[in-house]
Amino acid sequence: MNPANTYNLCCQYHGKRVRIEERGGRVHYGEITRVDRRQVWIQPDRRFGGYGLGYWGYGGFGGAGFGLGIALGAIGGIALAPLLFW
Repeated sequence: MNPANTYNLCCQYHGKRVRIEERGGRVHYGEITRVDRRQVWIQPDRRFGGYGLGYWGYGGFGGAGFGLGIALGAIGGIALAPLLFW
């Protein structure tokens, strides 16, 4: 995926639970909490194999972090997670 297209897609899905697959094969499930031109941050979702409430990252609202940062150039695909597990 082109990083510019990935950025636009991440902005579109901001606040939604997604499945992100990296080009190297790693898969992340969680809610997109922040997007900038270089990275997308997701709060991992324990139900889908994420790290749950013990995620790391910046301090944010109410002491919660932004979650796991993933470089936009490393993303191979993004899909809405609820559509995958119905």
